Amino acid sequence: MIGWQFILITLVKILAVISGVLTLTTLLTWAERKVSALMQDRIGPNRAGIMGVTAFGVFHAIADAVKLIMKEDFIPGRANRIIFTLAPVLALVPVLTIFAVIPFGNYIRIGTMNVNLQIANMQLGIFFLFAISSLGIYGTFLGGWASRNNFSLLGGLRGAAQMISYEVTLGLTLVGILMIYGSGSLQEMVVKQGQMLWGFIPAWGVVYQFPAFILFMVAAIAENKRTPFDLPEGESEIIGYFLEYSGMRFAMFMFSEFAEIVLIASIATTLFLGGWQIPFLLNDGFHLPGDIMVKLPHFLVAMLQVASFSIKVIFMCWFLLLVRWTLPRFRFDQLMGLCWKGILPLALLNIFITGVIMLIFGEKL
Repeated sequence: MIGWQFILITLVKILAVISGVLTLTTLLTWAERKVSALMQDRIGPNRAGIMGVTAFGVFHAIADAVKLIMKEDFIPGRANRIIFTLAPVLALVPVLTIFAVIPFGNYIRIGTMNVNLQIANMQLGIFFLFAISSLGIYGTFLGGWASRNNFSLLGGLRGAAQMISYEVTLGLTLVGILMIYGSGSLQEMVVKQGQMLWGFIPAWGVVYQFPAFILFMVAAIAENKRTPFDLPEGESEIIGYFLEYSGMRFAMFMFSEFAEIVLIASIATTLFLGGWQIPFLLNDGFHLPGDIMVKLPHFLVAMLQVASFSIKVIFMCWFLLLVRWTLPRFRFDQLMGLCWKGILPLALLNIFITGVIMLIFGEKL
């Protein structure tokens, strides 16, 4: 692949991924309200419409965007203007950057080229994920500090303590997956999940590491600062790291939170739910038990794999919304105790048990 072709294909993949993520993120703002309405026996958003068409309230997402754009962009007089402006960017950009290493498909053949359906296929992609995700804390803390508001600062401090604590645990929950698949490349991990155990059970991460999957989801929700771990933005306590923000700066904080839901769902899908894999589907079609083969054209196989990844991500997003509207908020001491006294020891125990099993039965897939 020559230089201009590589640049063009990379730009197309970036545009496709960012467009998909932003579209799903926007729809999640509507889905969140609909899920809460369902949980509380209400109708939810249903009034906003275009030319009399309400489409179950989907246009409320557009109305929200228009409202936030039209709102006054206020900066407190005592605030540090530069950091106050940069904080929302520091919250959103790392989340979008991580999607560069998420494989949303295997490859698609264009002429004589096989184009990998991933923006950047890094051999150490999982470590890139850890490194960039750790930067999200700066937007939370600096947003609270730069506002020069004691309640904002308290929210920022809570967010910093929470994200640093659960970041350690989040990384440890994925060590078992790294040990089993023996690769730091997310694409290679997904490829290895295409194997079948005993001929009929997919070798997905959730099969090998179900305890790690549960621990990962808990730690990821805490990293996302969503209920029941939304202490940095406790509305009932009148605190929040974005307390002084309005207009599009507030929208960036809110958007980063919903984009992180899509990111958590994508990571869980990639590492635990087989990514773009469909059981018995290989590059040339379905290979079913009993030597039955259903041959499919390459383009259809590629589209089925992308659809498989998308459906799994949407399902996980729905699950995260369900958790948010089901569980009550923790106290802060309970939040930290769950991390250091609960999830962290269990994550270390999972690593130890995984190592012992691999030592006895085999090193890796």
